Amino acid sequence: LEELYITAFRSSQGYTSFWNDCISSGLRGCIGRKRSCLREKVRSPTGDVLLDEALKHIKETQPPETVQNWIELLSGETWNPLKLHYQLRNVRERLAKNLVEKGVLTTEKQNFLLFDMTTHPLTNNNIKQRLIKKVQEAVLDKWVNDPHRMDKRLLALVYLAHASDVLENAFAPLLDEQYDLATKRVRQLLDLDPEVECMKANMNEILWAVVAAFTK
Repeated sequence: LEELYITAFRSSQGYTSFWNDCISSGLRGCIGRKRSCLREKVRSPTGDVLLDEALKHIKETQPPETVQNWIELLSGETWNPLKLHYQLRNVRERLAKNLVEKGVLTTEKQNFLLFDMTTHPLTNNNIKQRLIKKVQEAVLDKWVNDPHRMDKRLLALVYLAHASDVLENAFAPLLDEQYDLATKRVRQLLDLDPEVECMKANMNEILWAVVAAFTK
């Protein structure tokens, strides 16, 4: 969640794009990915406020929903008025607050013509640069050509950054040749069939269920 949020927002301004309507569902996909909270059997609270809120909804739902349905429900993308209460609200604002408490972000006021807006710039831009470098290396110098040998957290970040339309933030600084190679390898990941990958040894069922929700 936090890594996708940092990848998505504009470092100096301290907010995400007003025009990107993909980030919300991508963040809910992270919630589905984290600690396999979308499994049918849900255990005790985790201590993460956003995750526990999602777990509470899931535990109360019978019959169980699919992973794709839960991403839509948590995002508020449902026409069923009886399920609107499942939406996780103000996720970006709550993430920013958590990162301010951790000292990763700070809080400022910016004036936008007719109104003031609270923003959350990074306290140290090296934090985002390290994250961007990690994403770049995953599809360049440290590319292993096998998703099951990649770090699962990083693999999830690549998929969800693409689904959130913010992967370009990580690739924009690359040279043309590097950019072409990075996007080609991401396309290889996107062309994988999640149902086939899910059947392989040592797979992560929830990760591939979330990938399927965004790629199909």
